Amino acid sequence: MPSRLGKYTLVRKLATGGMAELFVAVQNGAFGFEKLVVIKRILPALTGDRTLVEMLLHEARTLATLSHPNIVQIFDVGVADDNYFIAMEHVHGEDLRSIVRQMKAQGTLEFPIEHALSVVLGVCAGLAYAHEKRGLDGAPLNIVHRDISPQNVLVAHAGEVKVVDFGIAQSEAMSREETKSGRLKGKIPYMSPEQARGGQIDRRSDIFAAGVMLFELTTGRRLFKGTSEYETIELICDRDYPRPSDVRSDYPPELEAIVMRALAKDREDRWQTARDMQSALEDFVRCERVPVSTIALSQFMHSLFADKIAKTELVQGSATSDAVAAEIGAEGGALTSRASSISPTATARTVTEVTVASRGTLVLGLGALAGLVVAGEVLWWTRQPPLPTPIAPAAAVHVAPDGGARSADGGALK
Repeated sequence: MPSRLGKYTLVRKLATGGMAELFVAVQNGAFGFEKLVVIKRILPALTGDRTLVEMLLHEARTLATLSHPNIVQIFDVGVADDNYFIAMEHVHGEDLRSIVRQMKAQGTLEFPIEHALSVVLGVCAGLAYAHEKRGLDGAPLNIVHRDISPQNVLVAHAGEVKVVDFGIAQSEAMSREETKSGRLKGKIPYMSPEQARGGQIDRRSDIFAAGVMLFELTTGRRLFKGTSEYETIELICDRDYPRPSDVRSDYPPELEAIVMRALAKDREDRWQTARDMQSALEDFVRCERVPVSTIALSQFMHSLFADKIAKTELVQGSATSDAVAAEIGAEGGALTSRASSISPTATARTVTEVTVASRGTLVLGLGALAGLVVAGEVLWWTRQPPLPTPIAPAAAVHVAPDGGARSADGGALK
């Protein structure tokens, strides 16, 4: 490193999975043009596997149709020296799992409700766009993400919310064999009943997953957490679900109604579109005067990740890809990058987290690249402070002097 891949300079390898490898890279153009991107490349030894190549190209084709502020963008797809790759947006931010880990490390026990709503509103907006997208011929693409979970929702340091990893997305372009493989695809604790049973799914499965995240962010409790995958599936498919007010007695009834409709076992009883759910949440925000704000969310991110953000900005300021490599390796700058990854079994997906620490040491948080963490564990805090009534802006976040420590169990939030 650095090395060349077509018009890209690969600055540093971020991670290697069972099927693909990820790099932070610089796109080089005329007149000194340079852009920081993430490259996902099929492993050189597997470039002859047409199934893997088609998986990568399907993800590229799906993302190429989508252009929305709440969805990670794809810039390019290509092949250079028999290496198939896609170039994607480099997002400077954190996934929800990492955010709550950092909150716990700093002693912040409550996810502010205005930020929880801001995140889920962004998810709904991105899903609504993807679900409703049509092709150039005007026909519906029928895109279903199939893996909406904390690991696949990023919050940028600037406060934007982005849905990532369409690696197992279902669309009209997929064959029946691909959509009916008989294997569960996604993270089990965020699957809808029909998805957990291995049945046919549609956009309402994504809405169910968004409802699970809304429940968890606003209560501080995991919704579906069995002692095994089988028990978790049983909780989803056969058990009665707790209501948010069972966890927090002062939970707003209007918000509870929104959550429980998203979590309806019968998909005919759910919100029928992500836009309907987004509209209901916006009505709640207006009526209760919840201070949802991108600026406030950005300030919250800066309060949690101030040191990391400062170091990232140093790396971004480098003028050339060689300087980026030198600064990462010699100056100890920290570069956080998120990108989708292809797991070897397709049973689990996660956002790949890489922090380049001092002297270029890689600290990897690869959450299920080998399909080992199918349940997609998320660390939830153990205490549940009361929800303010009426809902008011969250109290200022106090950063502990020794904040930044992370759990090593690959799970998340208790």
